[in-house]
Amino acid sequence: MLRSFFIETRFLCVSPNNCQILELIQENKLTQLQRLVISSSQLQGQQIELTPQQQHYLIRVLRLVSGDRFIAMNGQGQSWLAMLSGAQAQILQPISVQTELPVTVSLIVALPKNGFDEIVRQATELGVTNLIPVVSDRTLLNPSPQKLERWRKIAIEAAEQSERLIVPEILDPMPFSQALSSDTNYGFICEARGDLPHLLSCWQDTVKTPHQSPQTTITIATGPEGGWTPAEVESACTAGFQPVSLGKRILRAVTAPIVALSLISAAVEQEQGNMVTEEQKPEN
Repeated sequence: MLRSFFIETRFLCVSPNNCQILELIQENKLTQLQRLVISSSQLQGQQIELTPQQQHYLIRVLRLVSGDRFIAMNGQGQSWLAMLSGAQAQILQPISVQTELPVTVSLIVALPKNGFDEIVRQATELGVTNLIPVVSDRTLLNPSPQKLERWRKIAIEAAEQSERLIVPEILDPMPFSQALSSDTNYGFICEARGDLPHLLSCWQDTVKTPHQSPQTTITIATGPEGGWTPAEVESACTAGFQPVSLGKRILRAVTAPIVALSLISAAVEQEQGNMVTEEQKPEN
């Protein structure tokens, strides 16, 4: 099916006059195209200089040939329909598709002993903007530079797979106290025990939908095995974070960040949909 689509559309967008034809089929066909993250330095006018690794992936792994199409994305919000041409690719036209959350979400995660790979992968799929691994008082892992490089590669792969326009930034691991100093509009620190309000309730009670924008920053902090220490919670509260619960059950350190991010992602997208619906209502 993919190859038939490539053959059908191979010459549709060679001239600007034919781009409108391609736009008519984008909604149903673009989802079938493979995505590839490129760096800004690879863009040379309307050409993309592919790295040897990218050439291998497109030609040997995906079995694309010259003339086949794929979607190139810079990981910073821009994407293009591109056509493979030997060791290069030709940009045919920009693609305007909105798949990002309407707000900026930063996730502070105390490094668990195992499983951070999956946190990176799933958080990327759910729309996180920044992922901040932190060393807390109870953190047992001291990651190597190779681990950090691996996490960033996983984020790229997950962004391609989930059809995102932005590749999340995976920051260097830092002390929890340093992560608390970052600017945020709304900060929540998740705790496993205590009579605390639920994260979803706090979000719905404190955030007004009209203020949603990419400049609105939400920061969520989840702890390690054993949870945050009282001193860490106090430091977070001093920095403006609100202690919240993720429910009555005790979640694993690798589960909590995904649950928290899922709640916020669902809430902000629902609010965005409600805003669109209100704007489309006819005036009386």
